[in-house]
Amino acid sequence: MPNLPPQRKPLVISGPSGVGKGTLYNLLFERNPDTFVLSVSHTTRGPRPGEQDGAHYHFVTKEAFLALKEKGGFVESAQFGDNLYGTSKQTIEEQGAKGKIVVLDIEMEGVKQIKATGFPARYVFIAPPSEEVLEKRLRGRGTDKEESILKRLAQAKLELEFAKTPGVHDKIIVNNDLETAYKELVDFVYAPEA
Repeated sequence: MPNLPPQRKPLVISGPSGVGKGTLYNLLFERNPDTFVLSVSHTTRGPRPGEQDGAHYHFVTKEAFLALKEKGGFVESAQFGDNLYGTSKQTIEEQGAKGKIVVLDIEMEGVKQIKATGFPARYVFIAPPSEEVLEKRLRGRGTDKEESILKRLAQAKLELEFAKTPGVHDKIIVNNDLETAYKELVDFVYAPEA
């Protein structure tokens, strides 16, 4: 039986790469089965080995993506390299209709786009205890080249500065300790409607 929070609006979670967003929302999914679902984005890139259409992404042609964008079908979209990515309104509505709280893992530009549309959502920013800790986490993953780490750290500075903008996020959680950060997230998600 799902443990539904009083507020059913989608949950937009953002924060710098390496801050632990995925770890936190996966814990939310694991400890609250059948309650939350991660939004599946559309992309024009091809599937990687093991990725399934509709589960990891909705893989579409560039033409189909642009047609959906033209019709206002995305709450946010972005281009990374030659590929387009977007979060469709229909995907969010379908999951919400199934009684699930949709969680969107969105980067800073996407948050700006969603906010600009007036889309009803709750916004959470996951912050590192410090830039030094974030750098240590990124280097500790051992998955990125130096150039990539430096780009991620430069982007993190921009995101941390943006997070200071009043009214952008409903909640800022510093992920210093996983269980403490998780408790803050749950307390926010399950807070009574104001």
